[in-house]
Amino acid sequence: MAGTTVTSNFSYAVVRWLVAKYPSQLSIDWEWFEEEDRFGATMPRFMPLLEDDSMVEAHVPFRDWLRAAAGRQNELRWIIDRFESLEISDKAKAELYDSLKLHVTWKFGFRSSRTGSKMPTRQIFFHDKPLIQRRDISLVAELNSPSIPVQKLSRAQGEKILDMARETSAVRYRELHGFTYGDARRVLKADLGRGTEMFLMGVPPENRLPLRAYHAALVFKNSIPVAYFEGLSICERMESGFNLYYTFREGETAWLYARILRLMRQLLGVTVSSIDPYQVGHENEEGIESGAFWFYRKLGFRPVRPELMKLTQSEERKMTNDRGYRTSARTLRKLAAGHMLFELPGVSTGKWDCFQVRNIGLAVQHRMARDFNSNPREIREYSLQFVQRVLKIKTDRWADDEREGLQNLSLVLGMIPEIEKWSLNEKEMAARIIRAKGDGDEDGYLKLMQKHMKLRDALISLGS
Repeated sequence: MAGTTVTSNFSYAVVRWLVAKYPSQLSIDWEWFEEEDRFGATMPRFMPLLEDDSMVEAHVPFRDWLRAAAGRQNELRWIIDRFESLEISDKAKAELYDSLKLHVTWKFGFRSSRTGSKMPTRQIFFHDKPLIQRRDISLVAELNSPSIPVQKLSRAQGEKILDMARETSAVRYRELHGFTYGDARRVLKADLGRGTEMFLMGVPPENRLPLRAYHAALVFKNSIPVAYFEGLSICERMESGFNLYYTFREGETAWLYARILRLMRQLLGVTVSSIDPYQVGHENEEGIESGAFWFYRKLGFRPVRPELMKLTQSEERKMTNDRGYRTSARTLRKLAAGHMLFELPGVSTGKWDCFQVRNIGLAVQHRMARDFNSNPREIREYSLQFVQRVLKIKTDRWADDEREGLQNLSLVLGMIPEIEKWSLNEKEMAARIIRAKGDGDEDGYLKLMQKHMKLRDALISLGS
């Protein structure tokens, strides 16, 4: 609310952004300060002679040292300026700063608050009929509905949306990868209808995930932020995270979610949607209290684990026989133990049931331990040379981000036994996929993957 504050252990990237935007509204909450040893080990690079105190004394007055060093400057701004002056990568700066675990208090202004956060609008959408209920939604029909109007924003417009996305998250004690590292050059505006707009953004190559394509979105209703969305995609499968801010959860949630999935299919070509157990209540009491499992189930999602599908059908029979029956919280926690999937009719059912991208990463670790004496440098060098040889890749004219994509994807491609037998066309397409990971928008990367059936099948096998 307006006039209040938030205190959180924000990441370096978010604190740096806050300091650049609102330096006078920020302070360090010293009551939460617990990492004295880490502070004493890190800050001597900025505070001469601090070691004489921090390395041997039991109760070091770190705030006195900081106050003396910063002088009249804001303490937090002084710290961020010092980290920015380090001649190391942003990633290394973030790791060093985040180890301090500083809790930052933001005394935000009216426009950043939930009370005042909104965009300018020319037209308000008024509901003159009852709201669309979940039972009125056919996810299949929505996914096959006409295309949604989309336009690309200018970089300046994209920056404004990203600023609002970060503010909207921060005042709710949240961070989202796509908002923190969003690429202002790649922000799309989509008119979902009924006064609702969605701003979809990717991330620049240096902040992309090694395997999955990443997209995030902030959703507005009548120019007020009401929800965020996160999509992590590989081939035609997308893991989706959807959060309607609790203030608005009695609205047209199912319709809105269906429209978001329609847009993601339109832009990315994804046809299989996966819900993480956390979304439906695993170690998430908010999901249990809201009955999130049944929200997705009634839209057509199914549990992928056979025992959970059996339990679901048992609960559905009880509901059919007794209209007043409600699934207990204990049963909902059981149902939330596994993933849920939705597949468009016509898509091969069951292919992605056991897939988790984590399994691919674990397979790489096992291979590293077994064949490379647990040495990450050796497996990276071997995989890179193997893939370059098999795919006949020459990186002379490749950008650094494209080479980074090659480094990561070669670890996976190097575990595909049949890759040497692929046709010339399949090998050339694999090389194009690698380059697409570090170039342009990640929708191109995804759409190329969707066309490479042998790579797709190999990924499913490694991840299942």
